Amino acid sequence: MASNASAKRSVRSIWISDTHLGSKGCQAELLTEFLKHHDCEQLYLVGDIIDGWRMRKGVYWPQSHSNVLRRILTMAKRGTRVTYVTGNHDEFLRRYSTLQLGNITLTDEAEHITAKGERLLILHGDMFDVITRYHRWLAFLGDSAYEMLLVLNRWLNDLRRRFGFGYWSLSAYLKHKVKKAVNFIGEFEEALAHECHKRNFDGVVCGHIHHAEIRDIGKVRYLNCGDWVESCTALVEDMQGEISLIAWVRQRETVVATSLPQLESST
Repeated sequence: MASNASAKRSVRSIWISDTHLGSKGCQAELLTEFLKHHDCEQLYLVGDIIDGWRMRKGVYWPQSHSNVLRRILTMAKRGTRVTYVTGNHDEFLRRYSTLQLGNITLTDEAEHITAKGERLLILHGDMFDVITRYHRWLAFLGDSAYEMLLVLNRWLNDLRRRFGFGYWSLSAYLKHKVKKAVNFIGEFEEALAHECHKRNFDGVVCGHIHHAEIRDIGKVRYLNCGDWVESCTALVEDMQGEISLIAWVRQRETVVATSLPQLESST
C-alpha cells in the first residue's frame, strides 16, 4: 500500500478563497478532501473563509466546517506557511491585521514571489466592488438573494443526481448569461488589473466574485481563486512557478479513487 506522503501532490503554493465556513452553502467535505490530497509550502486563504455575515443571522457550524480549520492548522503545524487575507464576509478580523501566530499570518493583503520571480499582489478584492464598498445595504440584499439561489441550486442538483446527471451551477450559468453580471465581472477584473499595474506588480490573485479565472489583462496576470460554494476551485503553483486552476469536482473522481483510502487515516 502506498504511503500517505506518496499519495499526495506536492506543490509550492495554493490559493483558496470564498469558502464561507459557517454557511450552509460551504462545500466543506470537498475542501477538506482537496487539502488532504495536497502538500504545499505556502497556503493563501484569500478572504471570505469564515462567513461572519451568515453567522450574524444564526450560528451554523457542523463538524465538517471544524474539519477544514483542523486541516489548515495541521498543515501549519507541519511547516506550511499560512497567510489569511481578510475579505468582506470576514471583515471582523481586519482589526487584527498583521497578527502572527506561529506559521499563520493575518493580513489585509500580501505579496507573493513565484518560483519564476513574478511579483503577485494577493487581496480579496471587495474594495474594488462598488456595491460592497459604497452600498452595503444593497450588498446584504444581494447576499440574501444569492443564498436563496444556492438553496434552489441544491434542489436542482438533488433532482439531477436522481436522474444520473452531474453537478451543475445555476448561479455560474446566470453569471455567464445575464449581461449586467458579465459586465460587472469584467469591470471588477479591469479595476484590479489597473491597481496591480499602478503598483508595479506582475499579477494579482483575488476572490470575492466567485468566478474562477486565469487571464492576461494587458501586461497584468489576473488570477481569481473562485470559491468553495459552487465551483470548488483553487489556484496551484507548481515547483517551477507555473500556476494552474484546479476544479476539484471534475478532478476528484480519478484522483480520490486512487489516493483517498490512504489519506483517510491522516489528521
